[in-house]
Amino acid sequence: MDSIKNWMVEQGVSSQVAVYLANLTVLLLIVGISVAANFVTKKIVLRIIAAFIMKNRFTWDNVFLERKVFVKLSHIVPAIIIYYFAPVFPNTQTAIEKGAAVYIMIVSMMVFDAFLNACNDIYNTYDISKQKPIRGYIQVVKILVFIIGVIIMIANLIGESPLILLSGLGALSAVLMLIFKDSILGLVAGVQLSANDMVRVGDWIEMPKYHADGDVIDISLNTVKVMNFDKTITTIPSYALISDSFRNWRGMRQSGGRRIKRAVFIDANSIGFCTQEMIERFSKIHDLTDYMKDKKREILEHNAHNRIDKSLEVNGRQLTNIGVLRVYIENYLKRHSKIRQDMTLIVRQLAPTENGLPLEIYAFVNDTNWAVYESVQADIFDHIFAAAPTFGLRIFQNPAGYDFKQALRTDAVSEN
Repeated sequence: MDSIKNWMVEQGVSSQVAVYLANLTVLLLIVGISVAANFVTKKIVLRIIAAFIMKNRFTWDNVFLERKVFVKLSHIVPAIIIYYFAPVFPNTQTAIEKGAAVYIMIVSMMVFDAFLNACNDIYNTYDISKQKPIRGYIQVVKILVFIIGVIIMIANLIGESPLILLSGLGALSAVLMLIFKDSILGLVAGVQLSANDMVRVGDWIEMPKYHADGDVIDISLNTVKVMNFDKTITTIPSYALISDSFRNWRGMRQSGGRRIKRAVFIDANSIGFCTQEMIERFSKIHDLTDYMKDKKREILEHNAHNRIDKSLEVNGRQLTNIGVLRVYIENYLKRHSKIRQDMTLIVRQLAPTENGLPLEIYAFVNDTNWAVYESVQADIFDHIFAAAPTFGLRIFQNPAGYDFKQALRTDAVSEN
């Protein structure tokens, strides 16, 4: 700078004006060098790096371009030039160096943030990411880096050692714990969720307390996001999955079978012994032919061996229409192409209620897809409802307005 000032004085410029002009010239020179360096970095160096990344056989490094890691890193170059040119301005050297250093640290934190995001994106391309998500841990690292970065920046601005500021944080520990309470709880919960493999991205979970019923789409340090089946999104605190109970349907999906557990209620007044005509009709049903043949022989042999008096139906062993229907449904399910035969398959009676006798179907559909499952379940019960009258049975239903109307009409006809 002195050389420029002296040259201007030799050219006839006054000393005071020469000082200002020399400072302005050096300033413009530094700005020009910084702009040129920034231009070369972004237009030449970054393009060379991008071309190299796009042409090589690896795909993971493309993520660093998408997250603009190198673009953010290029912002440091002008700041470094300004920092090293600070001694040119002795009066403001300290302020320029501190300002440049703070800018470099801010850019460095932005670069580190983008780098961690890129690492998370690369990790998510692997199947293990659904079982062991690392986003929560990355957020913890970011918080620590930002805290340390802010401490270093403050220490740089006030001219003190960062250790002095760190020692003062002990008195603020209670405040910090209050501020970062959710993050601390989330970190502990994240470790437990990951270690015990309690929930993964893509799992279907139910948590009625938070009105959550859908697929997990994101697991972060503080929250777990669930996209419900009505396309709304529920946000659940991570620690709530540890402190409260929830249902995870992953086991159902992995097993390949989804359970049907539903009952039809049979009108108890329609249950009775099978007549000979009914036995002959049931024997013609494909799913009952072998059963009826074996059962008739077994009953005849039992009654003959025990010399049962057949003048009353209640004596000895008899076939009932409800029993035959139960066997029919069981055989029907055993031949159903959508029912898992290697899993539990039961057709059972439950305790009678005021609504009749519950006949429960307990079986597993071989497709866990919701739409397919509901379709198969509906088809099965459609068939049962339609088949019940063939066995002389009525499905229980509370009387409706139509039933009362029919009863009144019947009474009116009988009176006439």
